[in-house]
Amino acid sequence: MRKVYIVVSAVFDTEGMILPQKFTWKDGRTFDIDRVIDVRPAASLKAGGFGLRYTVQILGKQTHMWLEDGCKKWFVEAK
Repeated sequence: MRKVYIVVSAVFDTEGMILPQKFTWKDGRTFDIDRVIDVRPAASLKAGGFGLRYTVQILGKQTHMWLEDGCKKWFVEAK
């Protein structure tokens, strides 16, 4: 697996939490995030890297995306 950086549109709630709303894949396709299920500090064991791991639901499927610690870039694990 490798780390793929993505463009994410997000909002801040009243508590200061960052909530991703949609993301754009490297080929230009945009996907809405149905809901954020969980947020916690975690490492990407498959692609490397550390940050806030967001467990999200997209098109009815659960997946993970990370807000990388330190540089504030979003990434996903890709084959």
